[in-house]
Amino acid sequence: MNAPKPITSLTNDRVKAIRALEMRKVRKETGLFVAEGISLLVTARDNGFVPETLVYQAGTAATGIARGLVTHALNAGSEVLEVSEAVLAKLASKDNPQTVLGVFRQRFADPPGASRVRADTTWLALEEIRDPGNLGTIIRTADAVGCAGVILVGTTCDPYSLETIRATMGSIFAVPIVKIERPAFLDLAKAWPGDVIGTHLDARDDFRASSYRGPQLIVMGSEGPGLSSGAAAVCTKLVKIPMAGKLDSLNLAIATALVLYQVRGPQLKL
Repeated sequence: MNAPKPITSLTNDRVKAIRALEMRKVRKETGLFVAEGISLLVTARDNGFVPETLVYQAGTAATGIARGLVTHALNAGSEVLEVSEAVLAKLASKDNPQTVLGVFRQRFADPPGASRVRADTTWLALEEIRDPGNLGTIIRTADAVGCAGVILVGTTCDPYSLETIRATMGSIFAVPIVKIERPAFLDLAKAWPGDVIGTHLDARDDFRASSYRGPQLIVMGSEGPGLSSGAAAVCTKLVKIPMAGKLDSLNLAIATALVLYQVRGPQLKL
């Protein structure tokens, strides 16, 4: 079994490489991302993710869950770095800093095959979502309702940014993430064997009053513009969330949560 490598220098090359993962360009080039905190790392471990590198602050992993994470990483052959408080402060986020973080390899799933999707499943597609906090919250909600996966359509924010990862509360490790370009998604939606459900301001049907034939594919548009005309055209059902106030739209994460719980309701039991 490997042993942790001590690092106290702020200019160490490994420290620089991990810190560089703050940048989307570097995450894209390396295929890596950072997750911070014991809770997220336990969720990662429980879902079969092994860190490429585990970093912990010296003196904080002698016992308990943190020690178990270090042992698990060492047994798996991961690089384990025991760093000073100053080094960890340079690597961790400035607000609510953690004493342990992991560097993981990104995972993207294949798009679901329309002919092989089980009738009792629900997939969620997000068209050109831009806000990482919204995306993370939606992935967390998709996990809560047992969604089969989240499909990112077109140019979207990075699902592996630190802000998104933090907002998922660990669900990034449990929910399959698919990336797909718009033309391929439209082909998938056209071949979908169940209902393709979109929310639209011009829709006439209340989302609570419709029945949804499985497998369901829920399609949510981007913040601001909403569903594109192309995406709306491939939906078999366009529905609307009624509102009594003066606003004509909800925050995307909230709207998505409402639709997910309505569609998945029959599958959810206390």
